[in-house]
Amino acid sequence: MDTYALLLAATLNAGTILAIAGLGLLINERAGVVNLGAEGMMLVAAIAGFATAVQTGNDWLAFGAGALAGAMMAAAFGVLVIWLNTNQYATGLALSLFGSGFSAFVGIHYTQERLGPRPHYAVPGLSDIPFVGPALFRQHPMVYLAIALTAAIAWFLYRSRAGLVLRAVGESPESAHALGYPVRRIRLLAVVGGGALCGVAGAYLSVIYTPLWVEGMVAGKGWIALALTTFATWRPSRVLLGAWLFGGVTMLQFHLQGQGVAISSQLLTMLPYLATIGVLVLISRNPAWIRANMPASLGKPFFPGG
Repeated sequence: MDTYALLLAATLNAGTILAIAGLGLLINERAGVVNLGAEGMMLVAAIAGFATAVQTGNDWLAFGAGALAGAMMAAAFGVLVIWLNTNQYATGLALSLFGSGFSAFVGIHYTQERLGPRPHYAVPGLSDIPFVGPALFRQHPMVYLAIALTAAIAWFLYRSRAGLVLRAVGESPESAHALGYPVRRIRLLAVVGGGALCGVAGAYLSVIYTPLWVEGMVAGKGWIALALTTFATWRPSRVLLGAWLFGGVTMLQFHLQGQGVAISSQLLTMLPYLATIGVLVLISRNPAWIRANMPASLGKPFFPGG
């Protein structure tokens, strides 16, 4: 039972990275913007957060540095695609490539650095409950913040006026513009906010989840987070559940290796990506269902007065 409790705890921990990044990308796409640069933003944020943690010893400052790095990269992307009308897909790929190379260059001197002992957290009174305590109530606060963030974004999108405007911009920017809403500024704010969340996810990866810096350490998690938004049909609660699902698949490979299962380690490492492809194939079998849930203007540029 202790083994399964630890597996569940590791699943929630691994899923937190995907959930925070996926929620950021969800905000982007609800505003009608596709950002394929999540991998690059997370890598730059990972080195920014790790370097800040090494220099200051404060994990929360590291998260702030990661959020700032992600927001700055997203802002550059937003200016290019929203004001200069560059292709969203090509610009996102360029951002991802830039982030990969830039993080590797900046992180050269941090590959040998090590953070101090990581703090241990426990919810008083609940962490000692058999099985449930080790599985659910000995997590880093960011795990619980990801759950709260999911609820907050769901409320924002479906219960607030600002969220309604954001969704309107993603559905019909021309109509929103005709009603007097600043479509470009709204999209830029959504892109920057989504980038900041991707940055927090990257910092969490390097400061808490690993914790160390290795070139390319995001290892495809940005792409999985991007796939999550489609898998979740652009719903925050489903993003969280999907993140936990993929986190569980990721942890399962380590569990099977620890149990001595006679399967190639390379095949086990492929499990999260095979699961991603499998889910996307299943979803793609019903394109009408995707179109019914996808923001109508997703990926389409907007020209005021055009």
